[in-house]
Amino acid sequence: MFKHFINWTPLLMIDFRQGMYIILNNFFYYKVTINYPFEKSKISCRFRGEHILRRYFTGEERCISCKLCECICPAQAIDILSNSRIDYIRKAKLYNLDNTRCIYCGFCEESCPVEAVMHSFNFEFSKLTREELFYDKLKLLSNGDYWEIEILRVITNRLINYKW
Repeated sequence: MFKHFINWTPLLMIDFRQGMYIILNNFFYYKVTINYPFEKSKISCRFRGEHILRRYFTGEERCISCKLCECICPAQAIDILSNSRIDYIRKAKLYNLDNTRCIYCGFCEESCPVEAVMHSFNFEFSKLTREELFYDKLKLLSNGDYWEIEILRVITNRLINYKW
């Protein structure tokens, strides 16, 4: 009374044939895999990496200790203590950044009136201990000195490509 239904799928190996068709079609295409430590992919100009503090061309630090970056940071990762100098110019006496709390939102960079705080293009800053991720003012300034040329290149490209 009931006809037996024969499942032809395993006998004809349709799934296997479809898989081999995809493999053979993609075999001769360009490979997008890179050999990471030796080859690095292109980084976007909007990439937010390790924090830096910049200096003026005279060597003086840019931070005027306005504390806007400290106020706007949603993770409260920045601590600033300011002092006044003899010539009544405020400078940051203490500038601490906790990278374990930072969410790399870029608000600190956008709020800075003198472009003292910026993000570099360094994404390889993994550390062995948590204490190494707490940056003080000297570490941030040394990062800024190291990445200054690359930052200037990106800023000039933004100005050149800006549509007035």
